[in-house]
Amino acid sequence: MAGEVTVIGDEDSEDLLEGLARQGDVLRRMLDFLGEAAEPDPFDPRRVEDRAWQEQYDMTRLGLAIANIPPARLAAWRRPSDPDAPHLAGLIPEPFEQGLIENDARRIEFDTDVFTEAGWSSGGRATGASFRCDIHVFEHLGSRIEVANINATPVEARLGADLIYYHEATQSFILVQVKRLPSEAGARWMYADKQLLGQLDRLDRVAAMSRAPWAPHEWRLGSDPCFVKLAYWPLKETVDPGPAPGMYLPVPYVRLLLNDDMTSGPNEGARLGYGYVERYLGNTEFTQLVKNGLVGTVGTTLDDLRMLGKERAEEGMSVSIVVDRATGPTHEVVKERHKRNHTRGYDKALAAKVRRKQSRDPGPGEQLLFEL
Repeated sequence: MAGEVTVIGDEDSEDLLEGLARQGDVLRRMLDFLGEAAEPDPFDPRRVEDRAWQEQYDMTRLGLAIANIPPARLAAWRRPSDPDAPHLAGLIPEPFEQGLIENDARRIEFDTDVFTEAGWSSGGRATGASFRCDIHVFEHLGSRIEVANINATPVEARLGADLIYYHEATQSFILVQVKRLPSEAGARWMYADKQLLGQLDRLDRVAAMSRAPWAPHEWRLGSDPCFVKLAYWPLKETVDPGPAPGMYLPVPYVRLLLNDDMTSGPNEGARLGYGYVERYLGNTEFTQLVKNGLVGTVGTTLDDLRMLGKERAEEGMSVSIVVDRATGPTHEVVKERHKRNHTRGYDKALAAKVRRKQSRDPGPGEQLLFEL
């Protein structure tokens, strides 16, 4: 009967999978991959390398969310044997043709990506440098991004994780630096120490790379392309496809907060986090601003991006660089991006209305929403 689901036992499941695997090598590889993806290695927050991978995964996942790439592409992951390796080094390659091509490219060379053009190697240590750069390409419904995870220091010496999201057509990037909040309930805040203040100074220098807008598509809501994300993860890690919960704070806003009585702690210290910051951007609000080009630098080149990525890695950050390779005339790319983002939002709202209408017993609030 249509719509019915039958659950078969373990023994029958194994027989079925074995029978399917005998149908061909491609199908066998796909079944093996799906089995791996269904049970990814969990992060262990007690291990310093797992915390680093967790933070780097979060920055990569945020980049995929901005680019509208499904998060399932990051699901099949095994803990790398090298604790200093980037998170992307643990991705299990997808067993269909495009996935195999991407996997091979990670291990040899990209002839076209922005990272190899700079002399960086993929899947290993870069020539003439001390950092590790692992690269992967993601494509979905016409969107194409290139992602690099870059580490330059041993995991014990890392100061945090960055995301640099670069939109090539508009020569604009945003930088997000994640700061980890305690996971214990009721203690989701951190002290603003000298390390954080020094990091804010370095982020101010990054923001200075931007210039004034010369065209309508270069206009931004503000001149703040750098953000601090105060993020937290539960002690018992769960599989969650979205970026970690947290608050996004523009750097100048952080400075205002630190000079305000609302963040004052004992011994003239300042605290940032939940209970001390009243206004902030969440994941949804932040990604929408970036998707629509309303925040970010103006007039920054790929050379600027490569230089910044290396500098941030050498300063001790674990860096995820995501490059949106949208092609075509700038005004057409901007127009298409705006249309795509707003159409998707409208489609979701329409689908929600249809589901409410088809409900046999909608609640009073649901009925009101649909009638509106």
